[in-house]
Amino acid sequence: MGFLKNQFSSVIEWNENGAGVLFYKFQNQEIKKGSRLIIRPGQDAIFLYNGRVEGIFEEDGDYDIESDIIPFLTTLKSFKFGFSTPLRAEVLFINTKELLVKWGTKNAINLQAPGLPGGMPIRAFGTFNCRVAQHDVLIEKLAGIRQTYTVNDVKERIIASLDQLLMSWISREGRDMFNLQADARNIAKGIESDLDADMRTLGIAISGFTIESFSYPEEIRKMQEKAAAQAMVGDMNKYTQMAAADAIGKGGGGAGMASDMVGLQMGMAIGQQMVNQMNMGGAANKMQGQQAPQAGAGPKFCPNCGTPTTGTKFCGNCGNQLYQ
Repeated sequence: MGFLKNQFSSVIEWNENGAGVLFYKFQNQEIKKGSRLIIRPGQDAIFLYNGRVEGIFEEDGDYDIESDIIPFLTTLKSFKFGFSTPLRAEVLFINTKELLVKWGTKNAINLQAPGLPGGMPIRAFGTFNCRVAQHDVLIEKLAGIRQTYTVNDVKERIIASLDQLLMSWISREGRDMFNLQADARNIAKGIESDLDADMRTLGIAISGFTIESFSYPEEIRKMQEKAAAQAMVGDMNKYTQMAAADAIGKGGGGAGMASDMVGLQMGMAIGQQMVNQMNMGGAANKMQGQQAPQAGAGPKFCPNCGTPTTGTKFCGNCGNQLYQ
């Protein structure tokens, strides 16, 4: 007979079949004699009676309702019916673990940026951590009207306010709109603080918030790549050193690549020397031209035959040399 009695005993437990659930309300409100309560690691069990918290059990284990639970309930410990009629109470299971959630902006956020009258549209992606922080607030705000509450519910609430928070924290302190990743940590810390204050009104804490990346429009990304390439090419020494180091790091033909880079530098130096020599030669020729006698410096008449001269070095009549 005792065996049959145990066959109909109720087991109050939560298997956490659905991932990312913050709390679960046990659906069968009738607790019968012989019932057992199973609390798994990472769970709390809260007994509610007429909407009031009767007891909170945080230690995992397998408990007998009549002998292990009821004596510790606030108003039901003097329950005198001996379970001749079922005890109508609710059991709320709380997930005490910290949960990691991925997030991303729904739409691009237009940020004010110099040179872009319409603003610069960006997207952001990252993760946040959440956990149940206050049982009483959670019960008051959510458990009375919800059967469960999941991380997707938290995510939906966060995404709804995330655009404004991103705009607010990015616009502070004159941040560089084209290099937000460098300041992502500070931006994330500010957003985490605001989100935590908002979610604690529901009894949930945001214990971490990170921004993994900012996504710029394709046109902006290409401009950034082009500017970086121009800056690198502008410093030839830096460019050749980086190229040689990269080639050596890849192995195989690294030595040959480094040699090519050295040869390129030597060729550029020799070419510069040739240009300098040509410039120096041109200057010397110019100075010699300035030192030569100018046309018309000799006598106006040939001293040998008296023929008028035409500014030439020799007389056109007798061939006499007019000047040295």
